[in-house]
Amino acid sequence: MAVAGGSVSYVPFLTLLLPLRANAMVGEQTIDLLAYAAFTGAIAASLSNIAFGWLSDMTRTRKPWIVGGMIASGALLQTFQLAQTPLQLLVAIIAWQISINMMLAPLAAWAGDVVPDNQKGLLGGLLAFAPAVGALSGALVTLPGLADADGRLGLVAALVAAMVLPAVVFGRPHPMPQLMEEAPRSGELRNRIKRGAVARMWLARLLIQIAEAALFAYLLIWITGIDPEFGDNDTAGIFAIVLGLSVPVALLAGRWSDSRSRPILPLAIGSGIGSIGLVIMAMAGGLGGALFGYVIFGLSTSVFLALHSSQTLRVLPRPATRARDLGFFNLTNTVPSLIMPWLTLAMVPVFGFGGLFWVLAGLAALATILLTSMPRSDVAA
Repeated sequence: MAVAGGSVSYVPFLTLLLPLRANAMVGEQTIDLLAYAAFTGAIAASLSNIAFGWLSDMTRTRKPWIVGGMIASGALLQTFQLAQTPLQLLVAIIAWQISINMMLAPLAAWAGDVVPDNQKGLLGGLLAFAPAVGALSGALVTLPGLADADGRLGLVAALVAAMVLPAVVFGRPHPMPQLMEEAPRSGELRNRIKRGAVARMWLARLLIQIAEAALFAYLLIWITGIDPEFGDNDTAGIFAIVLGLSVPVALLAGRWSDSRSRPILPLAIGSGIGSIGLVIMAMAGGLGGALFGYVIFGLSTSVFLALHSSQTLRVLPRPATRARDLGFFNLTNTVPSLIMPWLTLAMVPVFGFGGLFWVLAGLAALATILLTSMPRSDVAA
């Protein structure tokens, strides 16, 4: 619930409320303003996630940072109604992103502190609820007649508090001292093995996230090129179906990986099936094939990302710097936004979207190779 609250803290604002506010402020320059907002926000989020994760490691406490970030982000969210110029809006976004990550970084690390390795798969399945709840919250706060533009900001802050505070106030996890101790190592060889597992997990997620970012940004444009009657509401419906289906699939896959002690196999299967979905999209000649390929890709990679978030906690080598290291993993969520536009500009004008999808399928296949070639001993508890 708390992690879903973290998703609610930014998804409805970035996907719905910010574009509406930017459009009201600058009109035809909305796309340019949103591009600047995305760029500056991504940098602020990346740096602050690492910084606040590190601070929560150093202070050896998570809850005060989570509560402080929740309060600060909720308060700063209300300041957007005061922004009158694009510069003021960008400054507000930077401050808000910093406060959001004051909450998100220690919250993610807290799971690593209290969830044993034999339940990391179940944790990943539960994490699949977060993006779905984030999307549903956007639909809720924008219900006609529920609240005006400024009132929606207050609703978002209230929803976040209602979802995050119960975990902080009432959560009493069993002590897990084994999760806070350095794993026994046998010299420099063991250190290199652990670093290799972390690098493989990081790169595999980055490759999948590049494909995800490209599809999120250009899916509507590609589909309307196939069928001009397919509108933005239809696209939103497809997104909702994929997010909804990913929850039970992730739960089943997570529970299976726990029971079989195979934490990486579902990740490899997810990225492999995602690659197949992209190949289907690249070869699609009509709307039916295009949607079928996207559903396969979207469902498999949504499950991949949810389970990857939990299994990453298994391979991080040092509990004492768990939150800081997760901050570096968080770069896989922001860096693709800097890579994807240039990749798209290089491929689509020359080879069309089909060429882009072939390249993305190759990236997903490479992620599969990285994961399937990882020795099981590298992720042993």
